Amino acid sequence: MACHECDLLHRIAPLAPGGKALCTRCSTPLYRNLPDSVDRASALYLAALMLWAMANAFPFVSLKLSGRIEENLMLSGPLALSRAGMPELGLLVFLTSILFPLLTIAGSLYVLLPLRFGWRVPGVTTAYRMVKLLNPWSLVGVFMLGLLVSIVKLLDLADVVPGAGLYAFVGLLIAYAAANANMDHGAIWPRVGPVLAADGPARGAATAAALGLTSCHTCELLVPAAPPDGHAHCPRCGSAVHGLRRPNSIERTWALLGSAALMLIPSNLYPVMTVIQFGQGEPNTILSGVVHLIDGGMWPLAMLVFFASFVVPLSKIAVLVLLLVTVQRGSAWRRRDRTALYRVTEVVGAWSMIDIFLVGILVALVNLGALATVRPGVGAIFFGGAVVLTMLAAMSFDPRLIWDRAERRQ
Repeated sequence: MACHECDLLHRIAPLAPGGKALCTRCSTPLYRNLPDSVDRASALYLAALMLWAMANAFPFVSLKLSGRIEENLMLSGPLALSRAGMPELGLLVFLTSILFPLLTIAGSLYVLLPLRFGWRVPGVTTAYRMVKLLNPWSLVGVFMLGLLVSIVKLLDLADVVPGAGLYAFVGLLIAYAAANANMDHGAIWPRVGPVLAADGPARGAATAAALGLTSCHTCELLVPAAPPDGHAHCPRCGSAVHGLRRPNSIERTWALLGSAALMLIPSNLYPVMTVIQFGQGEPNTILSGVVHLIDGGMWPLAMLVFFASFVVPLSKIAVLVLLLVTVQRGSAWRRRDRTALYRVTEVVGAWSMIDIFLVGILVALVNLGALATVRPGVGAIFFGGAVVLTMLAAMSFDPRLIWDRAERRQ
């Protein structure tokens, strides 16, 4: 098999139960051996599906102020944003916190349950491909953190009453994370690859590209790459296979990064929300919200919001610019560290969505007329766009280029 981050060829070896295989060149995890993976993952995804239904059916959080109670459901946030004139922001919250987690859970069950009982059903490859595509956008953990931040912000305003939906959502978070951790893709697609001679290139430092091979993005089978002007399909799962590297990876990443950087400017200049209490209030930008939390003595919460809203987006852009420049120059400088840096950047990027979820929750909850109201600001739209674009930029970058260009120059 080939490492999907540096393209180095490795011979597939059996692992002890609970063992994990790492790339010998860049330390990227290659595969694991999880005993009873299908049984455990199926049970956990079934539990997650039931908890998702409960979290969306029962009241989530209620706000009590001066004898008035405002209840809300999971769907209340996207609907409140749409009614406030920001349907695109409401759609983003709905997709990442409600719909995509459901599709990921349902798609995983569609793949695992027939495998568990020995059934043959159509569309397994399509379902598996959908799960891999939507899993990075299923931000259950980020939504939970945004909810905790909003509850802390509301404690001085009114009484916050947790509902049955909130407890179900906590269970959903645990079951969903455990199911992902117990998912062994090798149980779905057996680990096989082309047979190479004992003294062949897999024994040295050869890459898959050197042999004209590439990994299928769906089942990870090592297959002949598609020609530059043609198409190819995986012989095992039927998925489309591109060439040796992602097409136009550098150009696409630069374009997405430039758009994200432009979006960050108005997102920090315009207000993201306005809190009106007893007829008085002023618009809050991201930075002023951090300052208000510090003035209120909530330093840990202020640092969390500052890190998610400022440090993560700017650091992600800076890291990707560094990677792009060094790749284009063919630099061999610290290739292993740059690969690890890309890996971290890809993981932490979604946590900037905390502010978007925070706005959606507060707009839905704080709707008490003259007593208290929260209105979303246009800055939230720009910030949401910047977060999405940086995530797409990280997905567009091909880390194998870090090693290709340096080797070619050497």
